Amino acid sequence: MVDVLGNGRFLVNGRLAYAARDGGRTWVFIDGRTYVVEPESRDASERLHVTDDQVALSAPMPATVLAIKVAPGQEVAAGDLLVLLEAMKMEVPIKAPRAGRVKSLACREGELVQPGTPLLELA
Repeated sequence: MVDVLGNGRFLVNGRLAYAARDGGRTWVFIDGRTYVVEPESRDASERLHVTDDQVALSAPMPATVLAIKVAPGQEVAAGDLLVLLEAMKMEVPIKAPRAGRVKSLACREGELVQPGTPLLELA
């Protein structure tokens, strides 16, 4: 069940979710995970090809980077908080989709990031 709360906010099965549109794509953020919903295309070659890491470690909506909780070279476990964003007066945690090592940071605290902007890279 999905209830529309307004301003890009939804209640999905009792959980708060956010959505933002970027061209034909819709970015959905729920429970620290990011999903990209694309319109159906008859030609599969026209679809965006991204890895789970690229989606999970990108800004889900226009946001400000509040805090970076990791450093390059740091080992992280699945579910660890990596970056904290602020969007629509709400804190949006970006969590590790898997265990790994932080290869590089692509954002800095106080920076305004747009949907799809990579925030960091895991090795």
